[in-house]
Amino acid sequence: MFNNPRFRAFLELMRPANIITAHADILVGVAASGAIGFSAEITPESSVGNFYWISLLGLLLSSTGLYGGGVVLNDVFDAELDAKERPERAIPSGRVKRYEGGLLGGLCLAAGVGIAFQISSLSGTIAAVIGVAVILYNAFSKHHVFWGPLNMGICRGANLLLGISILPEKVAEFWFLALLPIIYIAAITLISRGEVHGGSKKNGFLAVAMIGLVIAGTLLLGLMEQFAVLIALPFILLFSARVLPPFVRAAREPEAEKIKTAVMVGVLSLILFNAMLAAGFSGWIYGTIVLLLYPLSRQIAKYFAVT
Repeated sequence: MFNNPRFRAFLELMRPANIITAHADILVGVAASGAIGFSAEITPESSVGNFYWISLLGLLLSSTGLYGGGVVLNDVFDAELDAKERPERAIPSGRVKRYEGGLLGGLCLAAGVGIAFQISSLSGTIAAVIGVAVILYNAFSKHHVFWGPLNMGICRGANLLLGISILPEKVAEFWFLALLPIIYIAAITLISRGEVHGGSKKNGFLAVAMIGLVIAGTLLLGLMEQFAVLIALPFILLFSARVLPPFVRAAREPEAEKIKTAVMVGVLSLILFNAMLAAGFSGWIYGTIVLLLYPLSRQIAKYFAVT
């Protein structure tokens, strides 16, 4: 199946390595809600039942549809630009027709929203907001210097809230957690503007400052009773060591290749970002489970483009 050129082309459009990072958002949101978590002894919390495991699976499937649909539509809307800058991609190369990509993207978004409504009305509403934000980003805000990064960040922050919505009443309590992925994704989106022709030092250093703000914000979560910052600290250090060096290099020398490397590291390190939050909310074992998605995503990234 994976050797079938048509199937592979459609799979390329969906960025499978990136979808795994979206799954990590859900796992963190669920951990923050308290619905499913593990102590150091790997003992499930008393509230865990079959309903929560089924809901978790549903949220993961919903996130798959929403993220997959979003990146497919990204290539659909950028088909003419990609024909000049990235002719090897599935649509400009002719391996997938533009209308086929649009149909796939639309079906994925619809499936993501539909599955979420099976979990709860709030989950469905959040998924619908993500779907609208995805379309707005691809159709209007993508190339805007401010609204583009913010719009993309909102998509990712809402995906974390989708995980929290496994217990709908917890969304109002932990809504502010969405600010961290919003800032982080905005930083990646900002620096990615120079991925093809090179960028500006201003955007690069602003992106570095935003990542620093994310790290500081995670440390400040230690003020919450539910977040064990000392347990999260090794994960925070790992995230910082992985993300900051390529971003600083791209900021100092905003060449296309350095920026492309920073973007790829930034996207894949969403899993490291989520692991540090997961560890703080549910212990180092849960954080490690999320972290194990990182090598899986990196391995898949060898075969399918991330950016």
